Amino acid sequence: MAAFTVIMDGDVFETVRRFYERYRKDKAIAGYSALGLPVYAFFVGRQEYPVLLFQYAIHAREWITAYLALRHIERGIGRGGAWFLPLTNPDGAALSLRGEGFLSEISSERAAFLRRVNGGKDFSLWKANANAVDLNVNFGAFWGTGKHNVRMPAPENYIGSRPFSEPETRALRDFTLRVKPHATVSYHTKGEEIYYGFHAAPASEKEGVLARALSDETGYAARVIEESAGGYKDWCSLALKIPAFTIEAGSDTLSHPLKESDLCGITEKNIGVPRRLAEELWKTK
Repeated sequence: MAAFTVIMDGDVFETVRRFYERYRKDKAIAGYSALGLPVYAFFVGRQEYPVLLFQYAIHAREWITAYLALRHIERGIGRGGAWFLPLTNPDGAALSLRGEGFLSEISSERAAFLRRVNGGKDFSLWKANANAVDLNVNFGAFWGTGKHNVRMPAPENYIGSRPFSEPETRALRDFTLRVKPHATVSYHTKGEEIYYGFHAAPASEKEGVLARALSDETGYAARVIEESAGGYKDWCSLALKIPAFTIEAGSDTLSHPLKESDLCGITEKNIGVPRRLAEELWKTK
C-alpha cells in the first residue's frame, strides 16, 4: 500500500473511512455502532503466530488514539500479523468532537436524551456511546462491580442494562472471538501507564515479561491493575486467558480531550509497540 498521509480535518470518522476505502490489504467491518456507523478493522502482516488485536478510541473523548492506529497500520508489523480497530466508538467520538453539529444530524428524540444526560451542550468530555453507556465497563468480566460504576445513563461509567448490552461491545467481542488473537492492546488516554492483569485472572509470568517489554519500548510505567471490572482488557484476560494490556497514552499533564497537536509526542513513544509486542511474543512461543 502506498504511504498514507493522515489528514486530521476535525472529523476522525471520515478520516478512518477514507483510509478504509483506500486500503488494499485485508480489511473488515467488525460491526456497527448504536447509530449504525461501521466499526472498521484493518489487517497487517501474515496469518501466522503471533496474531495481535489492537483497539482504540472506545472512549469517545479519546478519539486522538484513532490517528495513532492509522500510523501503526502504515508502519506495519514484523512478526505474524495484527488486526487494528481504530475507532470502536464512532458515535461517541463524533459527539465529543462535533457536539451540536452531530446532534443536528440524528433524531430529535435521541438528541434531547443526550443533552439531558450530559447536562449541557458541551460534549467534549463525553466518554460513552450514543446510548450513554460507557463501553469499557460493558463487557462480561465481573460486570457492575467497578468502584466508579453507575447504573443510569451518564457521560461516563454507566455499565448498561446488562453485559454486552451495546452493539459496539458485542461487535468487539464477536470479532475478537473470530480472529482468535494471541494478545490484545487497548489504547486510551492519558497517564503514560500500561495496565495488565485482572483480579479474577492474575497476571502470568509471561504477561509480566511482555508488560516490561512494552514499558521499555514506551517509557511508560507498567503495573498490575486490580480495581477494574467490565473492561475489554478484563474480558480478554478472564474469558480468553490471553495477555491483554491497556496503554494510557499521553502525559497526565495534558487535559482531556487531547488535541491533535499532542499526537506527535504520543506517536513518538508508541509507534514501535505493535512490532515490539509481536517480537516478544515470538520469543515466548
